[in-house]
Amino acid sequence: MDLIPSFSVDHTRIVPGIFTSRVDVIGEYRVTTYDVRLRKPNVEPAIDVAAMHSLEHLVATYLRNDPDWKDEVIYWGPMGCLTGFYLILKGNRPSEEIYEVILNAFKSVEEAEDVPGATPVNCGYCLMHNLPMAKWYAAKFVAYLTENQGKKEIFEYPKTERLVTDDGRDFYDS
Repeated sequence: MDLIPSFSVDHTRIVPGIFTSRVDVIGEYRVTTYDVRLRKPNVEPAIDVAAMHSLEHLVATYLRNDPDWKDEVIYWGPMGCLTGFYLILKGNRPSEEIYEVILNAFKSVEEAEDVPGATPVNCGYCLMHNLPMAKWYAAKFVAYLTENQGKKEIFEYPKTERLVTDDGRDFYDS
């Protein structure tokens, strides 16, 4: 089997940031999956599950209500490794073009007084939220993005280097 694109990212060198994970063509439409990475994998602790859940609700609500972006958003959700989120948008923009909306979405978390949709009617596990910790993670990410604005490493994936066999096939050691 082919290694999927997200596994070809060198997770030992990736830093928090906003990356283009993949671009897909579906019929006549293009959709882009972005990796919005808040934590350095395998170095920093994963995001607290309840805080991750709250960030999912808060940022999704912001994105789906932003007048300039709401019609572009297809999906916002957590990564299984709990180090960030995936954002799927219509079209194909470089990561740098979504910097402001991501920055503003995480800034909006600081103003939240509650987690939208955190009721038994609206949420699959409404008891698993942690707004104070969500605010803490969001503030750290906002500070990081602001401090590193314009640096290429927060927008460009570090790719793994693979050996190629004599007959042109990629070699994987695991």
